[in-house]
This record gives sequence, structure tokens and C-alpha cells, in this order.
Amino acid sequence: MRIVYTSFRGLFSDSPRAIYEALVARGDHVQHTWLTSAVAEGAFPVDVETIPFGSPESTAALEAADVVVSNDHVPLDWEKRPDAFYLQTWHGTPLKRIHNDVLWAPEGRLAYLEHDIARWDVMLSPNAYSTARFRQAFGFPRPIHETGYPRNDLLSSPRRNRVRAEVRAQLGIDDGKTVVLYTPTWRDDLVFEGKAERDFEFPVDLAAFTERLGEDHVLLLRLHNMVSDRLESIAGLPVRDVSNHPDIRDLYLAADLLVTDYSSTMFDFAVTGKPILLFTYDLADYRDRLRGFYVDIEEIAPGPLLATGDELLDAIADLDAVSAAHAERYARFRETFTSLEDGHATDRVLDLFFPPGGSPAGAVATTRGGDPRAHR
Repeated sequence: MRIVYTSFRGLFSDSPRAIYEALVARGDHVQHTWLTSAVAEGAFPVDVETIPFGSPESTAALEAADVVVSNDHVPLDWEKRPDAFYLQTWHGTPLKRIHNDVLWAPEGRLAYLEHDIARWDVMLSPNAYSTARFRQAFGFPRPIHETGYPRNDLLSSPRRNRVRAEVRAQLGIDDGKTVVLYTPTWRDDLVFEGKAERDFEFPVDLAAFTERLGEDHVLLLRLHNMVSDRLESIAGLPVRDVSNHPDIRDLYLAADLLVTDYSSTMFDFAVTGKPILLFTYDLADYRDRLRGFYVDIEEIAPGPLLATGDELLDAIADLDAVSAAHAERYARFRETFTSLEDGHATDRVLDLFFPPGGSPAGAVATTRGGDPRAHR
């Protein structure tokens, strides 16, 4: 059996990585192939076959695959074999509107992505809330299994403290430092309206961060992969650009708190139980014009919504008090969105679709013809 994996168009990350690692550990007789980007080439195991994403060879690999595992659309022109199985893990609980539900998209983009959606056999979902949104946004008529996200299993693993120490050591961060992970989402107009190549506007006042917190805080900047090449130099500042770090799950463990805006990282980071601050400086514009939300962020947010850089720095400086003030909201957030993130999502996925000696295509056929309560 040949399995072809792709994550964010060429990274060694996310739920496809977790599934791959579990199958390798189990010792299944499988030919594993990863589609890769140049920036991530060094992150892949040396003994796994890699093919550049978007190359003619990657199209041929997809068309020859028995199984395709992806966490995103694969925007390439390829034909899936009739007997092949395509597992779409997706990549986050959607706060912001996606696909057909967005307020705006470039002409023709959604129609083109529909070709890939038509290939999906099954989707994974982290919670009941996401299942309903996936069904609606993608118009997806086939099974959606609420398994939790395999990528988040590490956050509950006995290995988590060791990984935390290793990542901090790799980044040169002392034990006594407080690590702030900043994960802003991408803006549609930044990506699709043809602005200058390097135009990411850093909304945090780095000079103020350095003056007030720089002595014992480090800011890890994780830009979305759609804009990760658009950052100006941050040399000499207590900021580390970790946009190209292979897998964000490691950074969740290394961090002591998360700062985000509308990114789905808040749902994953909540598994750790560590504080979350929302820096929503352009809330009205993003909500009402640019993208839109499925739910009222002010009602569900696990932490405070901060409109200015001064408010953000104040919250970081007084984190214990801020966390205590939002403890009940945080607990409700975790109960609603992370109840399946128990460290065993990968096991559930393997039981469903990769039984030892079995066929994923056979597993999905059984599911379609079995108990309708097995999926949503």
C-alpha cells in the first residue's frame, strides 16, 4: 500500500504527521511518500521518500496513491484512482468563516477548490461544533468522524515535558524565561490583493515589548504559512521567527502563553490549559468586512480581547490576575471544543481507517453501510 501525505503544501506537520508516525511505529508494510516544500525539506525523516509539492512527480504520486492523507486542499490538477482513499484531516476548529461561507474570495478560487473537495472520502473533526461547520461550508455529503485531532495527541503525551525542554534548548531559551507564542492569522486582502512582497505589518510594538518585558520574556512569532515570507528583519529584538519551525505542536509545549487573534490555534492551545490572550486590534473590520465569524468571539473567547498594544503588554505583565479573572470562560471553552483531545485521537483514526492488515477503502465502505451513528 502506498500512502501519500501532504500538510500545508509541503510541511512535515499536523495530523498527517501524527498518522504517519503512528503507522511507522506500528511497523505496517507501507510505502510512505511526503510532498514537500523547499523550506521544510530538512525536517523530513531521512529514510522517507519526498517529492516537491506541485511538481509533475507530485501529481503522478497522488494519482498512483492507494491512500492520500492531507490537512488542507490540494490545489493541483490530478485524478484520484476510483479505488483510492482520500482522508481529509483538515487543520483547525473554524472560528472564522471558511470556503463557501466566507464574505469574500477571489473570483474562481472557491470553484477551483471544489475539485479537490469532490475527491475527499472522509473528513476528521475535532468536535461537534466543527462537524456542522464543515458540513455547511464544504457542502460535504460523506462521513465526518469526530475523533479529535491526531496532531494534538502530543499535548497530552507523557513526552510533553521532554519535548518542551528540547524545543526551548533548540531555540536557546533559558528555563527562567517566559515564552509568549504569537500566532496571528492571515488576512485575505494581504494574500489575494497583490500587495508588496514584504508587507506584514507587525501590530505589536516591539520596542515597547523589549523595554517592558524583554528582560525575562521571549516572543515567538509564528506567522501563518500563507504570509510567512513577508516579515521584515527583527534582528536584535527579543523575538524569534519560528514560522518555519516544522510543527506548531512543539511550540505550544515550549510556550507559557498564547497570543493570537482569530486563529484556530486558540482551540488547540487550550488543550495545554495555559493562558490565552486575544489581540483583536482589527476586530470590527475582520468580522464585518474581511472574513466573518461563525460565532460571537466576545461570547466564547477563553481570554480577554485586547484592542491595543498597551492593553496586551499590561495583560502579559499581570498574567496571573488576568488568567484568574477568565478561568470560568476558559473552562467552558475547553469543555465545548477540546473534550475529544485526550491524547488518543490518532488511535481512533487508525482503528477506523488503518486496521492492521486491512484496507482504508474497505473501512470507509463499511462505515458508509453501517450504523449511521458512527459518523455525522
